[in-house]
Amino acid sequence: MSSTRASDRPIARVLPMLGLAQLDRPFDYLVAEEDSAAAQPGVRVRVRFAGRLVDAVVLERATESGHEGQLRFIERVISPEVVAPERLRMLIDVLAERYAGTRSDIYRAAIPARHAKAEETDTSTPWDELGEATEPDLSAWSAYEHGESFVDAVVGGKLARAAWQVAPGDDWAGALAALAAKVAIDGSGALIVVPDQRDVDRVEAALKELVGPRQITTLTASQGPQARYSRYLSVLHGQGRIVVGTRSAAFAPVDKLSLIAVMFDGDDSLVDPRAPYVHAREVATTRSGLERASLVLGGFGRTAEAQLLVESGWMHDLVAPREVIRARSPYIHAAGDSDFALERDPRAKQARLPSAAFQAAGKALEENRPVLFQVPRTGYIQALACGQCRTPSRCRWCNGPLGLPSGGEAAAPTCRWCGRMDPAHVCPVCGSRRVRAVVLGTERTAEELGRAFAKYRVVTSGGERILDSVEQRAAIVVATPGAEPEVSGGAYGAAVLLDAWALMQRPDLRAVEDTLAKWMGAAHLVASDGEVVVAAEPSLSVVQHLIRWDARGFAAQELAQRRDARFPPAVHVAVVDAPRDALEAFFSRTELPEHAELLGPVDLPGGVGLPGTWNVAQHGPAQRMLVRSPLAGRTALGRALRAGRVAWDASKPEVPLRVQVNPVDIG
Repeated sequence: MSSTRASDRPIARVLPMLGLAQLDRPFDYLVAEEDSAAAQPGVRVRVRFAGRLVDAVVLERATESGHEGQLRFIERVISPEVVAPERLRMLIDVLAERYAGTRSDIYRAAIPARHAKAEETDTSTPWDELGEATEPDLSAWSAYEHGESFVDAVVGGKLARAAWQVAPGDDWAGALAALAAKVAIDGSGALIVVPDQRDVDRVEAALKELVGPRQITTLTASQGPQARYSRYLSVLHGQGRIVVGTRSAAFAPVDKLSLIAVMFDGDDSLVDPRAPYVHAREVATTRSGLERASLVLGGFGRTAEAQLLVESGWMHDLVAPREVIRARSPYIHAAGDSDFALERDPRAKQARLPSAAFQAAGKALEENRPVLFQVPRTGYIQALACGQCRTPSRCRWCNGPLGLPSGGEAAAPTCRWCGRMDPAHVCPVCGSRRVRAVVLGTERTAEELGRAFAKYRVVTSGGERILDSVEQRAAIVVATPGAEPEVSGGAYGAAVLLDAWALMQRPDLRAVEDTLAKWMGAAHLVASDGEVVVAAEPSLSVVQHLIRWDARGFAAQELAQRRDARFPPAVHVAVVDAPRDALEAFFSRTELPEHAELLGPVDLPGGVGLPGTWNVAQHGPAQRMLVRSPLAGRTALGRALRAGRVAWDASKPEVPLRVQVNPVDIG
């Protein structure tokens, strides 16, 4: 069947959804006259590419084509819905360059799959007519320094960006809901991104106190294809003014976007597990710049990335004054694992608890209040630490973590980043030459605590069984970090934070930062007249910052140390994983910027695998190469790695290769 070219701009430049770096560019197709009205930029179409039909997104319409050969017609318009408006296309272009990624991969993460029935749902009724909204009380923000001026700026449509450290006992979901509701009532859009479904439920419950249920749009991975696509369309059409969701909701095309909030940005759940591994925080900060929307990065702790934005002047502090923190904070103190009183208290010894922790728990239970025990997940990761003072062992050349190669304890300590061996390693803290393998992971079972507190009920939360809440009565609650249930209508009388070394000595750049955030998340659930005991040495800096509830100070200290050691986010780091000979081939055809520094190759960290299959005897085992660059050169590095990936894919390799830019865990 012959088609007639469109009379107006007959050329459509489309991006096929192929997921291949070498084909991640526009291709020209003809638009038929009957498709001309529907085939607008941002619309999904079907095109014939290399003999097969594939989905594509129209990027632009043009009058002429630079292609000298004969052009094919677009096969059909999948739907006239402009699912990728210009602001989203710009965002994806920027992220693809920054993450050395393929645009089609990001489009798939950003836009839900089409569902024809979803397009029949009502997405035209104005937001104001979907329910009754109540003027919110914004006084919760007054407890923070400059909180009122921040709210005034957001409500007034001015650009404001803040790193928000939630004060002890504060209802973060209620404060965010109030601000988002005010923005929506005034006619603008608000987007709230949180790590998981539990947090979505918290924010949604708080919003329902202020607006109608239909005035809240949630976007989560648990929704079915029809529900997710229909809600995406409601946001696209301006009906969904308040959007709450998990990772991929950061791309939601909210109309007149005025406020973006990302909570707990250090949580791994905010990183897309698929290439190019985009972080929701990066989506939000990029959107804030492109769309001139106010931004909040909030949480109990603070990441070094957020602190870098504050110190650069791009973002400002939003913290409570000391008097507010002192009034709201429980009594927090430390009790080292070596507490001599443990030996004098048989019940405390039985539960392997410092006596101060045992006493705090017993007091709260006698007051008929629940007690929280935070226990790290069981695991096994081998790292090296000083045999005398337990300071994590670091490479003298690149400051990477030292580990034991496959030769075991008889082998010399070897850097996990640059691969150098250091048989004469000396601890920089105490001068000891002894090192020891640290097994990270422990089991402090509920049964042990049950024997120590025999009169009380023991409840566990973690893994596949996570509780949302517990009753306000005496009980032992054992939970893993992030799975702590709230107390219905109240708070815990005490919290005990166990196995500090299991959290802090993980061979992870962000281990201590993550530990403080987990501790503060648990302490946040304790009443102001309650008690928090951390089983760690009181002299540790992270413990002292917990006692003072000073995530800002810790983040500043952490960032300064990373600058000295040239760790992210003070520098830009990319990780390339591939079989040994593939790494050599990739970097031989990749022209890196002059300022880029190569570290490695080294074996992949324990527990990290490389998807795909290959002949190990022929190509070698999977290994890792790190590329380090100054922050000013991150765009150049992204472009270079992207070009290298294009050349690599064009060679049709038989082995897998993975590129990650600024990954959360670099081993």
